[in-house]
Amino acid sequence: MTEKRRPVVIGVTGGSGSGKTTVSRTIFDQLSNYSLTILQQDSYYNDQADMTMEQRAAVNYDHPLAFDTDLLIEQLQQLLNYQAIEKPVYDYNLLTRSSETVRQEPREVIILEGILILDDQRLRDLMDIKVFVDTDDDIRLIRRIQRDTKERGRSLDSVITQYLSTVKPMYHQFVEPSKRYADIIVPEGGQNQVAIDLLTTKIRSILSKRGNTQVENNVDSTI
Repeated sequence: MTEKRRPVVIGVTGGSGSGKTTVSRTIFDQLSNYSLTILQQDSYYNDQADMTMEQRAAVNYDHPLAFDTDLLIEQLQQLLNYQAIEKPVYDYNLLTRSSETVRQEPREVIILEGILILDDQRLRDLMDIKVFVDTDDDIRLIRRIQRDTKERGRSLDSVITQYLSTVKPMYHQFVEPSKRYADIIVPEGGQNQVAIDLLTTKIRSILSKRGNTQVENNVDSTI
């Protein structure tokens, strides 16, 4: 008997700099003959417009309470019901939510990516496959330094200070323990082509059982 047709949700998590974004994009590329999108947890940081810049800078952005998880769940459920959403946009320079939004149409495959997506059971219950990208702490720190200094204009000292004060402690308190909820653990992120191939094969199998059909050029590249 064919299962009820609905979008497939793949949760991809891991520490900052683990390679979870690379894994998500690789899955995205390998399933390009289906309609799919990547929904990033980072878009759902809390709106902090009522706070001063000093207060915003003091927020622990690696703690579960830094995210508007209720809104993420609400909008993910809308996508699962084939309803379009107005996805929030986070401004990293102002450390708060932008006044702009991005319209997101429903897709057959939703890749949900973020450091704390397995921390909340309500989110876990919406996922068909839960993936944890497991990468050594030293490698993740180096990748974070490269990203934040090049892409976000931050100083080396500020990146290291934040890593030691919040990123690493929060990883071991919240992110790493969520590994126990994963269906698949992918060592070394996007370099593990065998694991990614197994994932995409499983996703195709789920889509086939639900009667989802392949399409051409119907992917959401605004990720």
